[in-house]
Amino acid sequence: MAKLESLKSGYYVWQYVPSIVAAVIFLILFLAATSFHFWKIFRTKVRFTLPFAIGGIFEIIGYATRIDSHNNTGKLMPYCIQGVFILLGPALFAASVYMVLGRIIRSVKAEKYSVIRIDWLTKTFVLSDVLTFLLQAGASGMMAISSLTNIGQAVVIAGLVLQVLSFCLFIVTAYVFQRRIREHPTPEAFEGCVPWKQHLNSLYVISGLILVRSIFRVIEYAMGNEGYPLSNEWMLYIFDSVPMITAMVIFAIWYPSELQPFLGDEENAPNEALVTKA
Repeated sequence: MAKLESLKSGYYVWQYVPSIVAAVIFLILFLAATSFHFWKIFRTKVRFTLPFAIGGIFEIIGYATRIDSHNNTGKLMPYCIQGVFILLGPALFAASVYMVLGRIIRSVKAEKYSVIRIDWLTKTFVLSDVLTFLLQAGASGMMAISSLTNIGQAVVIAGLVLQVLSFCLFIVTAYVFQRRIREHPTPEAFEGCVPWKQHLNSLYVISGLILVRSIFRVIEYAMGNEGYPLSNEWMLYIFDSVPMITAMVIFAIWYPSELQPFLGDEENAPNEALVTKA
């Protein structure tokens, strides 16, 4: 029977023995969702959703390593791997979410209603997302070094706070666009041919799920290794695992490939070529 063990230094990186059952359940769920996303990418040729699918791979690696950690609570490497990959997966989800908003705006020809110039909209949020990803990735490595643990923890919190602020700004940007186009709809939006409303609503829900998860992570790291969140496994699954698998399911149901025919730009060229050949 597995038992909680310390590192050779006597320090306990785990505050509990990770559950195999819970990790297996979410491994299967993320494996199924990620496989579906890759299938959709292959079928629709929509490339900007690739980060979302890669984020699913990160989640799979994270939960697979948690299974291995059940009998290896006295080893540092499994703890670090699961922590890093589960922490970073949502940052990749966010990258695709940011790119969808720009395509929603273009699909209804409403670039003038964007708070941020449309050419910079996606770039601004994706660059912010890349920064948060690098901060969290680098800090996670620092936390594996005992002398740098506190610094690494502070940098992770900074990265997560930046992620929260970016999402708040993103939601405000999306809402202002929605309000403007409702007051003065473009012909493309008014005619109802473009399914922009359902995709915008799905972005709100997914953004809200990632936002809740990121706020939880900020609290978790701020309270430290002996705080309640890091000492009780159920909180990880309720405030991280469940929101992220839900986000993957929602993104799969309202897949943004539906916007592709209405973009009318260079993104459609590969698809049009395939149609012509067929």
